[in-house]
Amino acid sequence: MAPVVLLLVALIGFLALGMIRAPLWGWAAAVGVFTWLATSGCSGLLAWIAWVPFLALAALSIPSVRRNLVVAPVFARIRKILPKVSDTESQALEAGTVGFDAELFSGTPDWDKLQSIPPIELTPEEQAFLDGPTEELCRLISDWQIRHNLHEIPENIWDFVKAHGFLGMLISKEHGGLGFSPQAQSLILGKIASRSPDVVTIVMVPNSLGPGELIEKYGTDEQKHYYLPRLAKGEEVPCFSLTGPTSGSDAATMRDIGHVTRGTYQGKDTLGVRLSWDKRYITLGPNATLVGLAFRLFDQDNLLGKGEDVGITLALIPASHPGVNIGRRHLPSGAAFPNGPNWGNDVFIPMDWVIGGETMAGHGWRMLMECLSAGRAISLPSSATAGAKMMLRVTSAYGRIRKQFGLPVSRMEGVEEPLVRIVEAAYVNEAARAMTAAMVSRGERPSVISALMKYQTTEKMRRAVNDAMDIHGGRGICDGPANYLQSAYQMVPVGITVEGANILTRTLITFAQGALRSHPYLYREVQAAQDTDRKRGLDAFEDAFNNHIAFSLSNATGGFVHNLTGGAFVAAPAGALRMSHWYRQLGRASRSFAFVADLTVALLGGGLKTKQKITGRMADALSELYMLAAILKRYDDDGRPAGDEYIVDLAAQNALYRFQEAIGGTIDNFPVRLARPLMRVVVFPLGRRFKPASDVQGHLVARHALQPGDARDRLTRHIFVSKDVNDPTGILEVTLEKVIAAEPIEKRLEKAIRDGVVRRYHGIDWFAEAEAKGVITAAEADQLREVEQLVARVIAVDHFDPEELKPHYVKLGHNARGAESLAAE
Repeated sequence: MAPVVLLLVALIGFLALGMIRAPLWGWAAAVGVFTWLATSGCSGLLAWIAWVPFLALAALSIPSVRRNLVVAPVFARIRKILPKVSDTESQALEAGTVGFDAELFSGTPDWDKLQSIPPIELTPEEQAFLDGPTEELCRLISDWQIRHNLHEIPENIWDFVKAHGFLGMLISKEHGGLGFSPQAQSLILGKIASRSPDVVTIVMVPNSLGPGELIEKYGTDEQKHYYLPRLAKGEEVPCFSLTGPTSGSDAATMRDIGHVTRGTYQGKDTLGVRLSWDKRYITLGPNATLVGLAFRLFDQDNLLGKGEDVGITLALIPASHPGVNIGRRHLPSGAAFPNGPNWGNDVFIPMDWVIGGETMAGHGWRMLMECLSAGRAISLPSSATAGAKMMLRVTSAYGRIRKQFGLPVSRMEGVEEPLVRIVEAAYVNEAARAMTAAMVSRGERPSVISALMKYQTTEKMRRAVNDAMDIHGGRGICDGPANYLQSAYQMVPVGITVEGANILTRTLITFAQGALRSHPYLYREVQAAQDTDRKRGLDAFEDAFNNHIAFSLSNATGGFVHNLTGGAFVAAPAGALRMSHWYRQLGRASRSFAFVADLTVALLGGGLKTKQKITGRMADALSELYMLAAILKRYDDDGRPAGDEYIVDLAAQNALYRFQEAIGGTIDNFPVRLARPLMRVVVFPLGRRFKPASDVQGHLVARHALQPGDARDRLTRHIFVSKDVNDPTGILEVTLEKVIAAEPIEKRLEKAIRDGVVRRYHGIDWFAEAEAKGVITAAEADQLREVEQLVARVIAVDHFDPEELKPHYVKLGHNARGAESLAAE
C-alpha cells in the first residue's frame, strides 16, 4: 500500500475510533494493524521500535496494568493538589438538577431529550386566571401614578393581589394557595411586568425566593399549616433577608450570626437562638409582616448535637417581634416597589422559628440554592422576556406611525436595524423562557440553566430597551403619564443587579460551577479524589477517569471532523426539514464547546475561578448554544409558522457567530499558551467561518415581523395589550390600525402636496383644500383629520408647571436626611 494512502487510511481510522469512543484494546488493535502494514517487508531496529506504541497500548489495555501505571498515580496526584470543595460550594453544586445543559457539555446533544420538553401548557384554571384577574390587574395599574405621584404601590393594588391569590401562586391548594405550575407563574408575572415593573415585583418576590417556597418544601407541619394559608391570602407579607453590607454576591461570607441557647419566650424556658444581623436591599422589607432570615448558626454547647459550627440556617421572624428593626426605604433606580434594610441585635427566637425546625438547622445554604435555581429560572426571565416583547410591541407601532422625511421611520434602514434586534431579543427570550419554565414545571431545578437565563435575558432586555429609547428619541426621554418606556428604562439596572449581579453570574457561576455540575465525569472524579476511603475513591475514580479519557478523545476527534466538514455528518432530528442545517451546526458547535471546556478544566483546574475572563467567555458560549436549542424548539412548538423561518435563520446565524467569538476569545487568551494551537486546529481548522446575519436577512425579518398581523401578535404574545385610546399604549394600537387603513388616501394627498396642488402649512386646512380640489372625498378628509389628531397625541410629550415637579417633602418644608444621618441611626 502506498505510504500516502496508508497514512490517509490510518488518519480516517483513528478519527473514527476517537469519535465512537473506542476502548483501549480497539486502539491497540488498530495501531497493531497499521504497524504491521507499515513495517511489512522491513527489518532491523527501526522496525522493532515501530511496534513500541502497539505494545504500550496492548499493555495498558489490561485493567490491572493500566490501574497501577496510570490511574493510581494520577489519582494520588489529584488528591494531593486538589483544593477541598467547601461545604457551601458542595451544597451549591449538589443543589438543583442537570438538564439540557448536560447535553451541550457532552458534545453530542440528544435531540429526543430536547423535543421531549413540553411546549407551553396551561390548565383551564391557569388560562382563566391569566385572561381574567391578571388582565384586570393590568387595567387597574397606572404606571405614572405609582412611580411618580405616589412612589408607592397603592392600597387598591395591594388589596387586589391579596384578594385574588397572586401572592400564593406557588403555594399548593392543600395549603390555600393557587398551586399553579411554574409555566403559569412565568406567564402571569410576564403579563404584569409588561404593564408595571413595580407591581410585578411585589407579586414576584413572594413567588420566588421567599418564605412561602421555603416553608412549602422544608417547613415543619406546624409551620406549613400556620403560615402557608396566611401567606396565600396575603394576611402575611413576606420578605427574605439574605444580602448584607459585606455579603452581596458572596452570601456565604455573611456575618449575621445566631447562637443556640436557652431563653425565655412567652414566660417559658425555651431552647432557641440569640441573633444579631444587618441586612439591606431587601425587597418588600418595608411592608413585610414576616421576615425570612439567613444567618450562620453556632452551638458552643452542642445542644443540637451537630457540633459548634452548625452552618447557614434560615428562620421566620414576625416583623413585630421585639428587637426586629424594619428600616426606611431604599430607592433602587427611583422605582416605587418597597425595598429597604432590616436589622436586629441580640434578638432571641424559639427554635420552632427555624424553617424546618432543629432538623434543618445548618442546611440553609442547600435550601437557598435549590429554591434560588428554580426562582432564578422563572422570575427574572419572565419579566425580562415581557420587557423585550413590550419594547417590540410599542416600538413597532411607533415606528410605523411616526414619520420623518416623508416615510415611517421603521422603513428607514438605520431604524430597521435596531428594530430587528428587538425582534430577535423578543423571539429568543420567549423561546428560552418557555422551554426553561417547562423544564421547571416537570420538576427540574436547573441551577446552571437558571444562571445563564438570568443574565442572558436581562442583558437582551437591556439592549432592547436602549434600542427602543433610541428609536423613540425625544418621545422616549421626556417623562410623564404618556411615557410608556421610562419605567422599563429605570428598572433595567435592577434586573441586571438582583439575584446575583450579571457580572458575577456570568463569570463565576454559569461556567465555573456548570463545568463541574454538567460535565459527565468531572464532578465524579472530584468526589472520588476527596473520598476519605482511599480504596473506594480509587475504584470510583478509575471508572470516571477511563470514561473521561475516551470522552476527551471523542470530542477532540469529533470536533475536528465536524469543523472540517462543516457539520455535514452531525445527525439532525427526524422531521427537522428546513431546520436540519441549524441542528447540525448546533451539534457541531456543541462538540467544539465540550472539547474546549474539557481542556479548560483539565489545564486550569483549581485556578479556574480566578480566570474570570475565560469563564465569562465560556459562559457566553454555553448560553448561545442553549438559546439556539430553545429557538429551534420554539419554531417546532409554534407549528412552524410561515415566515418565522426568517427570524430563526437570523437568530441562529447571530447565535453561532457570537458562540464563535466567545470560544475564539477563550482560545486566543488561553493562559496555557501551548494548548492554543491544538484548540485552534480542532475548533477552527478552516478559520472562523460564521458571520453575523446579513442586511438582507434583517430586511426579511422586518418585513415579516413588524407589520400588524399574526407574526407581530405571536412575537408579543402573553403581554398586556390595551385598545383604550386613553391609555398610553392603547392609543398606539388604535392609531396604528387607523394609519394603515388611511394609507392609500394619504398617498394621494402626499402626491398632491408634492405636485403643488395642495399646500400643507400651519394656518391652512389642507384637508379641506384637498377635498375642494377633488383629491379626496369629504369622508376621506374626516378620516385623515382623525388620524392626524391621533398621530399628534402619539408623538406628543408631557409638560408640567415647574411648581408641580418640586418634590413633596420640599413643598412641605422638610429636608431629606443623607447617608451620614442614617449611619448615625
